[in-house]
Amino acid sequence: MASNQVLTNVELTSLPKIASGKVRDLYDIDAHTLLFVTTDRISAYDVVMENGVPQKGALLTLLSEHWFKILPARVPGLKTHFLTTAVPSGLSPADAQTIRHRCMQVRKLRVFPLEAIVRGYITGSAYKEYKASGTVHGAPLAPGLLECAAVPGGPIYTPSTKAPAGQHDENISKEQAAQIVGEKYAARIEELALKVFRAASEYAEERGIIIADTKFEFALDEETDEVVLVDEVLTSDSSRMWPKDKYEPGHDQESFDKQFLRNWLTKEGLKGKEGVTVPEDILQATSDKYKEVFQRLTGKTLEDASQG
Repeated sequence: MASNQVLTNVELTSLPKIASGKVRDLYDIDAHTLLFVTTDRISAYDVVMENGVPQKGALLTLLSEHWFKILPARVPGLKTHFLTTAVPSGLSPADAQTIRHRCMQVRKLRVFPLEAIVRGYITGSAYKEYKASGTVHGAPLAPGLLECAAVPGGPIYTPSTKAPAGQHDENISKEQAAQIVGEKYAARIEELALKVFRAASEYAEERGIIIADTKFEFALDEETDEVVLVDEVLTSDSSRMWPKDKYEPGHDQESFDKQFLRNWLTKEGLKGKEGVTVPEDILQATSDKYKEVFQRLTGKTLEDASQG
């Protein structure tokens, strides 16, 4: 069973750490394999909170595993970096216990410096831009759309830069994305991002969940010249997810993601502030939201999934 202990810092003694992000730490296993370790840290508005969300690391890891296993059957030709959630051999017993249920072994690939954002609904920063200028990422949309309305004509691809740690991602056009990664790869990233989003949305809607938008990352397998889906996939951290039975355009939606935390930060005047310690009831409520969407999407409780 996944531990209830909140883990915001991981320092493995058995493997070299090569990077540390807002939520994940990255370790080197061998020439072909990396280890993702997902902590319970939570960020909002590009700032990491001082304390973490109970069981978040396990929820994100096991939900990503679920998607990595089901998506290739629903998206012909899709390749992913996922290998296993097993703890690597050779770790000390203490290290192995620390990362159980919150680690993922993945293939080592060359990550494209793009955030492949797909939006099925107009919400958040996209709606703010639309209200101001009638556009999303500079592309015009039909007039008169309500907040959280579905995008006319179906989901749209709106890339951004993948900024270095401590900097903000920047919304860019498809043409700028092509300049960064090359036209061939930019076209394939867009194609796969939209196909994966549509397949995941159909799967989620059958389970009472609307995926409003999400962020994908892709990498290049240099041996095969294939574009590969990497990072976390369709989690409560990388996606906005809403209960389908409560959806009503015209206002902000009840959500299964960290919008709960964002709303609290905004209400308290703490949006974008460093050094914020979040009240335990807000963290537990966030954890409960993550658990509910995990169970709806996987058909298992976290406890059941952790037995595997």
